[in-house]
Amino acid sequence: MLTAADQTTKPTSILYTFRLTLQINKLPIHNNQPITGQSLPFVREKLYLSNNYMKKIKKYYLIIFLMVFFARPITAQVSPRIVSVNGTISEILAGLGMTANIVGTDMTSNFPLSLKNKPKVGHNRNFSAEGILALQPEIVTGLQTDIKPELVAQLKSTGIKLVLFSQKYSAEGTRKLIMEVAHTFGRKPKAAALIKKLNDDLAIATKNNKSVVKPKVLFIYARGTGTMMVAGNETQMGKLIELAGGANAVNGFTDFKPLTPEALVKANPDVILLFNSGMQSLGGTAGLLKVQGIAQTNAGKNKRFITMDGELLTSFGPRLGLAVAELAKKIR
Repeated sequence: MLTAADQTTKPTSILYTFRLTLQINKLPIHNNQPITGQSLPFVREKLYLSNNYMKKIKKYYLIIFLMVFFARPITAQVSPRIVSVNGTISEILAGLGMTANIVGTDMTSNFPLSLKNKPKVGHNRNFSAEGILALQPEIVTGLQTDIKPELVAQLKSTGIKLVLFSQKYSAEGTRKLIMEVAHTFGRKPKAAALIKKLNDDLAIATKNNKSVVKPKVLFIYARGTGTMMVAGNETQMGKLIELAGGANAVNGFTDFKPLTPEALVKANPDVILLFNSGMQSLGGTAGLLKVQGIAQTNAGKNKRFITMDGELLTSFGPRLGLAVAELAKKIR
């Protein structure tokens, strides 16, 4: 619910400005003074000049009013019903005090716990217009990479406002994303607390990460042995490994590539990192060791396999410092 402090300039303030303009011209009719025969020529002359002046003033203030009105943050206009199709954006909105506005989320929006039971509309670009529209949102938000162009067109045709952000996988990119979301939704003052917590967490993680030796870490995305991919340097996992004081064991590509035994042996990681769910899909440590090439690596020989929550590992949101600290501790 909006408070008075959330509201921006009203049209009535412009009318008030018009009244002040007339009062500055000291017309008798605005001082509740009677108009006499002697004052009538004076009044006519002043009204003629004032009317021409007022036309310019009205045009000027109309332009100012339209600029202010359409530049207002979303929440300054209404208390919107929001569907968020990205876990990081959902977490930021919740941190800004907008949990009650969120009427639906994607499958990755599970933190904080207040989001876990929100209606889910899909996962990883697999969203339907029908599922979103059923929740009657006024705004659909997420990252620019979350929604397919055809769905964007469908939603826009219904009059729903799309608010999509870009994300860079870095500490500064996370700070910028928090500020952009806060500004867009009219919660800029509340962003300071989120960013302070992020900075404090990152400072602690950096303080505990003073080792000169950088272990080679390989992230494997697994959904059973039939789907296994390794993360390149520009992925969330590649960037998080660097922030945690490790070195990505594979180089020369930016996204994901299928895991091959030859590439695995060549990379020879010291540590292998998986999502908790990925390790479970392989049947645990015993199942991972059966994957061709794993046992021949340093990680396989020393059984240096670590797992983390997938949403924490990939979000680059308000909990980035916690993710860095946890990974830094596990790869040592």
